[in-house]
Amino acid sequence: MLDKTSIAKRIAQEIKNGFYVNLGIGIPTLVANYIREDIEVEFQSENGVLGMGPFPFEGEEDADIINAGKQTITALPGASFFDSALSFSMIRGKHVDLTILGAMEVAENGDIANWKIPGKMVKGMGGAMDLVASAENIIVAMMHTNKAGESKLLKKCSLPLTGVGCVKKIVTNLAFLEIVEGGFKLVERAPGVSVETIRKATEGNLIITGEVPEMKI
Repeated sequence: MLDKTSIAKRIAQEIKNGFYVNLGIGIPTLVANYIREDIEVEFQSENGVLGMGPFPFEGEEDADIINAGKQTITALPGASFFDSALSFSMIRGKHVDLTILGAMEVAENGDIANWKIPGKMVKGMGGAMDLVASAENIIVAMMHTNKAGESKLLKKCSLPLTGVGCVKKIVTNLAFLEIVEGGFKLVERAPGVSVETIRKATEGNLIITGEVPEMKI
């Protein structure tokens, strides 16, 4: 079973040389720490940063340099800072190659719910709607089940939707899955996790074709 760091490491393997990548709040912010040294990647943050680096070491933080989740970050040589209008022009103009988001629920057709739980206070949708509406390549980082042990990979989302039919891939603490016609295709298992465990934790249709390999983190 994967922890949050291992989920980020597995997602980092999906990033290709030259990609412009937007990192959402939560697990996705960890991905910047695990990019291969032989590739160049530009991380964009919707609050107006292009060229984010890994998190700073303790004692080296600059409170003026933050990501969309208000965490202190580093800026790589050549990084740029700009206003929200330009930031969202990048996003809405489809200049971002990959968006990595957290989610509360994902449906088997690629719908995502990641901004609101009815009855709980929320500041607003933020940039989530823009990101999922504009991105053509979305990877979700999430836990496979909630605290009650109920599946978060569903036939149909029960929470208010952020986007429709937009998710391409999902990495959870149990598995790496792709959204294909008909449901969640199981691509890889987390180390030590059986196919049957994943099947029981997935409410939506789980598609299994042949032997499923373990992830290499």
